[in-house]
Parts: sequence; structure tokens; C-alpha cells
Amino acid sequence: MANYTKTNVGKENRVELHDLLALTGAEVSINLLPAGTSVPFVHAHKQNEEIYGILEGAGSAEIDGQTIALQEGDWIRIAPCAKRRFFAADHTALRYLCIQVKENSLTEYTATDAVIGETT
Repeated sequence: MANYTKTNVGKENRVELHDLLALTGAEVSINLLPAGTSVPFVHAHKQNEEIYGILEGAGSAEIDGQTIALQEGDWIRIAPCAKRRFFAADHTALRYLCIQVKENSLTEYTATDAVIGETT
């Protein structure tokens, strides 16, 4: 069995990678809101924080009643309990990456978790 899983994502409006990549510690989704549209619901989480990266376009997020402008290159972390909803700008679509992980679960990262091997 290989130590990796690979998939290819097309142009769908929403793709969740949990099942496609057999993820065990996170949920990752790629999302596209056409110009002038929004996520059709407000939501929060019980345990999972979400990290959003704006890949293309512009729009806004409403978080606990506060409107936050978003543009390509922005990243935002939202606490589990925060009520959120995303909107694409009227003139452009909004493509974003959402990474969902259990809050306070990361104990090792980057260099502290790496095992450096020999290169050939």
C-alpha cells in the first residue's frame, strides 16, 4: 500500500477532500461562489476551527454579525463557536480553500514534527 493518496479536482463549486484523500486529521474543501451569491446558511462548529484562504476573487464573510472584506491572498482563522457565512462580490466570483481541524489539537508542527532523512 502506498504512503500517499492523490486526487484531481475539477471546476466544481464545492469539493470536500476528506473521502477523496482518506484524510484522518482534517477536512479540506475547495469552494467557488459565483459572483453575487453566498453560502445559503449560517453555521458554527462544536470543536473544529476553520482556516480559509482566498484563492481568487473577492467577497466578504459575516462573522458573529461583523462583515469582513476578503480578497485574493487573504487568510482568516475562525473559532469553532463563531457564526459565519461567506459572500462573493457582485462583480467577481470567490474561490476559497477551507481547512477544518480540531481546535487546540496541534502539538507538533513544521520543524518540530519533521524527521530529516538523507537525500540521494
